[in-house]
Amino acid sequence: MTDVPPLVLIAGPEQILAERAASSTIALLRESDPQAEVVRLEAASYEAGQLQLHTSPSLFGGSKIVVVRDLDEGREELIADVVDVVTMGPADATLIVQHTGGVRGKKALDALKKGGARVIDAPAIKSDRDKSAFVTGEFRAAGRKVAPDAVRALLEAVGKDLRELASACKQLVDDTHGVVTAEVVQRYHGGKVEATGFRVADAAISGNLPEALRLARHALASGVDPVPIVAVLASQLRQIARVATAGRGPSGALAKQLGMAPWQVDRARRDAQGWDGDRLGRAIQAVAAADFEVKGGGRDPVYALERAIITIATERHQ
Repeated sequence: MTDVPPLVLIAGPEQILAERAASSTIALLRESDPQAEVVRLEAASYEAGQLQLHTSPSLFGGSKIVVVRDLDEGREELIADVVDVVTMGPADATLIVQHTGGVRGKKALDALKKGGARVIDAPAIKSDRDKSAFVTGEFRAAGRKVAPDAVRALLEAVGKDLRELASACKQLVDDTHGVVTAEVVQRYHGGKVEATGFRVADAAISGNLPEALRLARHALASGVDPVPIVAVLASQLRQIARVATAGRGPSGALAKQLGMAPWQVDRARRDAQGWDGDRLGRAIQAVAAADFEVKGGGRDPVYALERAIITIATERHQ
């Protein structure tokens, strides 16, 4: 028998985590009753009385699983109906309510918690540290090992959207065998815009001007816009500055303090060699100017990008 209570609250803004929590709860309920009917109600299109209708006993028997999405976007009719159903107790039904955050719908939230609802958190995953942990967790859940540099490569190649990261992890799990390495990630995702930007940034910050320009020009010839490349340059330089001013200490502790992943701290420390505050400041100013120009403030975004790359690489060599 399932131990899922009749009331479940999924609270938090991370949609993929909320969806997974709802799906796993439904799957658990259907282990006991494979024929359980699932009813999904959207807050935006909700009509008064729908919730009572779907949580009332059916003439034909059978249990129901009623999912209310985005309670925080609901009108007062939905809030009142949730409070009413929770107070009365859903009959032959399990009520799953998703709330992404904020104070709207507080009466319903309070009623759910007072009614003994199981609360499942779906917290926002924003920091690179948390995204690294998410990627590692995806592979661990699939029974696979992933190398730390492969986690970095995947974040750089795919970007920071959690849904895209989850999809990329699944592809690698389905299509590869053994330990997932950086080389494997490069083979599957190395052509993405973000990966190109990071390779340009790595070359420029290390002072390898010919390689940085070659990579940038190849990317531009392939149709990549200068904007995301400049964004990566800016991000890398900012990380160096943050780590350089944060003092010493273990990478893990510093990463937690700065909201970064440990490998980012290690990379920033490595990249910081050969830089001082003045040179780093000039490089950041050059990238800020390029950012303005590639977003419409200048006449030639390609020239603006290359000028920023040249400034970074030459400042590193001085």
